[in-house]
Amino acid sequence: MIAIDGAGAVVLASGERCDPTALLPQAKTRKYMSAQDEMAVVAAARAIADADLGSGPLGARVGLYLMVGYIPFEYDDIARVVEASSEGSAFSLSRFTRQGWQRARPLVAFRCLPNMPAFHVSAAFGIEGPCVVLYPGSGQFYLALDAALEALERGEIDRALVGAVTHQRNFLVEHHFARVDPPLAPERLGNAAAFLVVSRSADAQVTRLSSEVKYRAHDPRRETVAPEESWKIDPPLETSRLDLGCASLPVALASAVDRGGTFTLEHRVRTRDGIEASSRWSAR
Repeated sequence: MIAIDGAGAVVLASGERCDPTALLPQAKTRKYMSAQDEMAVVAAARAIADADLGSGPLGARVGLYLMVGYIPFEYDDIARVVEASSEGSAFSLSRFTRQGWQRARPLVAFRCLPNMPAFHVSAAFGIEGPCVVLYPGSGQFYLALDAALEALERGEIDRALVGAVTHQRNFLVEHHFARVDPPLAPERLGNAAAFLVVSRSADAQVTRLSSEVKYRAHDPRRETVAPEESWKIDPPLETSRLDLGCASLPVALASAVDRGGTFTLEHRVRTRDGIEASSRWSAR
């Protein structure tokens, strides 16, 4: 059994940002943060507050299990690197290694690395337990949940902060989804982060009733796996209109918890990387 003691989410429109400054141990670290780092810290704070874990460091008995979406990159940052790395109309690896990479702004790397949201969340809330970072699709979130459950069962931690963050309304991610088969229009993509504080408590309001994860290997050069995701909850959730990538399930659960009342949520997903997963959750 896995139980939810608290949940929190952030869903932002294209171009919107949230401000985590008040949550940071040092305000100057804000300059190193990307939009996804900011969302992750704010969503984690909301989940921690909802679980009533207090304001002090969470320490070594809390683990962090985080899903991070596709690497975000804006056009202007890419364009200057490509321009300095090209010979005519062709990309030159030698020019890139000699000078192209130096055209990127120094802080861009800090804002794009998939492990940076985990660093900022750990530093902001004093998390010293195990840390797992997975990337980049919604099926992988199930693996993060299973990793957290295993640590709880082994007694390594008392609680796990399990979450996901993805910033999809940017040039690079929109370009990626325009090229996949079938393509996904930018207006369908959402920017979101959500965290669940999970434990094995029998007294928690929300519990996972069942879960199944399968993997089917395939050759992506010869076979296209069409992604599918479905929800069953009454009344429907507003967030289900958007594709929130790896954050879709935790955002749905956080939204259902925030809405209050009893519910049963069923989720099913099939992803391009061969994962087929489903789960069923219930709130008393």
